[in-house]
Amino acid sequence: MKKSRGYRARTRRLLKKKPRERGKIRLSKLLYEYQPGNRVVIKIDPSIHKGAPHRRYYGKVGTVTDKRGRSYIVSVTQGDAVKEIIVRPEHLEPYESD
Repeated sequence: MKKSRGYRARTRRLLKKKPRERGKIRLSKLLYEYQPGNRVVIKIDPSIHKGAPHRRYYGKVGTVTDKRGRSYIVSVTQGDAVKEIIVRPEHLEPYESD
């Protein structure tokens, strides 16, 4: 049988919620407004498929550059390249540096 090459392939551990995290998401997560220049952490919410970035960006810290509709354009470094990805706010968290 041929191996699956889907968008969410090999993400069983990565895109799995703990039992107490299941259910509806907080409304504040949807309503939070990010301004251009804000730093964000990409944390994919596995219960919402729409607007989720690729799994390679999970846990990465990026900078919001613009807003496009409901989504945000986030610039993330991947190796030497700087990538711009379009992510919905459900999959973002504010970055708090120590």
